[in-house]
Amino acid sequence: MEIAELALWLHLGTFLAALAYFRREVWMLLKTLVKFRSAPENNRKILFFLIVSTLISGFLGLGLISSLAYLEKYLNYTAKTTTLAVGLLLLLTAYLQFKAQGGGLKSADGLEKKDGIILGLAQGLAALPGLSRSGLTVSMLLLRKFKEDTALKLSFLMSLPIVLAGNIILNLDKFNLGPESLISILASFVFGYLTIGFLLKLAKKINFGWFVLIFGLLTILSVLV
Repeated sequence: MEIAELALWLHLGTFLAALAYFRREVWMLLKTLVKFRSAPENNRKILFFLIVSTLISGFLGLGLISSLAYLEKYLNYTAKTTTLAVGLLLLLTAYLQFKAQGGGLKSADGLEKKDGIILGLAQGLAALPGLSRSGLTVSMLLLRKFKEDTALKLSFLMSLPIVLAGNIILNLDKFNLGPESLISILASFVFGYLTIGFLLKLAKKINFGWFVLIFGLLTILSVLV
């Protein structure tokens, strides 16, 4: 199995894990989509946030992918350069988290229209090699003063439409079902499902700045080794 094909199956497994874990939220959003006007305001805010962020990140991601050749040629762009920049930004985010003594207090009902735009841009930048979608979105939500568990939850929900569209639907012709594929999707599903639950529980108990700090240091270390 080629690396690109393996990545597609892993993406599908993690997508199904997030879909299964947040099945109640997804069902609630689908009902909100059908009956938008009569739905609770909090549900409408989350749905609007996801639609806006997905559209913006989708267009931005496609634009960046088509422009990668230009960036590499004229801006001396490399994956290592981007990875180093992300690592430094994560360290800055960790510092701000520690300074804020645990982060913000906003929950999902505190979502504003501009949050969809800001997070859509952040998620779209993950199309560049070396940038972490989850790292960018969670860090930006934390900087927007959302609670740690809310930031994680919103980041996972954001991943569902963009992963489905960008990594699965557009690459259906590359899928080749076989024993290795089934093992890959099962392993990524189980690991992803357990990881989501672990992170959401842990985020409520400790300062999330430690996660961002460690992730930032590991990101920088990956450039040096």
